[in-house]
Amino acid sequence: MISLSERQETILALIVHEYIDAARPVGSKRLIQKYDLGISSATVRNEMAALSKAGVLRQPHTSAGRIPTEEGYRYFVRRLLGETELSLDEKRMINHQFHQAPADIDEWVRLSASILAQTSTVAAVVTTPHPDRAIYKHLELINTSGRQVLLVLVLQGGDVRQQMLTLNEVVDQDRLTRIANRITSDCYGKFSTAIATLADTYMEMESEIALLVAEIMQRADAFSAGDIHRDGITNVLNQPEFASSENARSALRLLEERGFLEEVLTKALSPRVGGVQVIIAGEGAWDELKEVSMILARYGSQEYATGTMGVLGPIRMSYGRTISAVRYVADLMTDFVIEAFAG
Repeated sequence: MISLSERQETILALIVHEYIDAARPVGSKRLIQKYDLGISSATVRNEMAALSKAGVLRQPHTSAGRIPTEEGYRYFVRRLLGETELSLDEKRMINHQFHQAPADIDEWVRLSASILAQTSTVAAVVTTPHPDRAIYKHLELINTSGRQVLLVLVLQGGDVRQQMLTLNEVVDQDRLTRIANRITSDCYGKFSTAIATLADTYMEMESEIALLVAEIMQRADAFSAGDIHRDGITNVLNQPEFASSENARSALRLLEERGFLEEVLTKALSPRVGGVQVIIAGEGAWDELKEVSMILARYGSQEYATGTMGVLGPIRMSYGRTISAVRYVADLMTDFVIEAFAG
């Protein structure tokens, strides 16, 4: 663990703030002119040299000032940032936008991504809420032709699964509807394991359909994330860090590759709702993130459904404001999800 003096922490924090604002190396002269540090320029230079030796600052060119390293940003976020909040006016505006939107989960998810992108001025990623395990809600059995039947399974959270099946005999629609209604009455709110057990109590055709429902739900259990909504991609591409075409392509790949996003969201966040996770330059776990930072939070309720939201941008990010925005929008979405699913 790096150990810095109080004065060194002050200088590091000022350099981080200055570099985030201007994207230019920070020299001792700027700090002396702008802040009343009560020490000489030579002392500031000595402390900056010590901070560079400690690995939290670096000098991109011999004659340039200093910029924070990845370790410097981590030290700043974990030790120096403190609690920050969006202004009351910003919170009111965000609340107003949500209450103007239709009462629909997908609309809220899209709005969350838009608000986070606008507030943070980087890119936002929000997944639709989904249960940790597939939970049965409703079943439809539709006679199509002869022995062919369309099975439509609706899960808690709105996930819909369809499958064609061939029965051993022709069954009219009224009987199919009665079978579907009985299974729904018995299985509502249950997991796949409970439905598979319940299937043993049914007659042959009902049992086969219930077992198929359980099998479909087991496949759904293996799928970890709902739909992924993105916003603010141009915000990232407009940052000076992504001026080069290669860096821009890397940022786009991170945002567009669903498999990679799912891996990060699954591994980086606890299943529990609450708290914000900051990933700076991949934290040594993901080489693909070495040029970016991510700020993530889980929202919703373990009892009903959870989703993930966050932002992705350059390491030179306004962490205090962005963490506050992610936390506030996640709290709002938690309330909406509980209201929607409990209702």
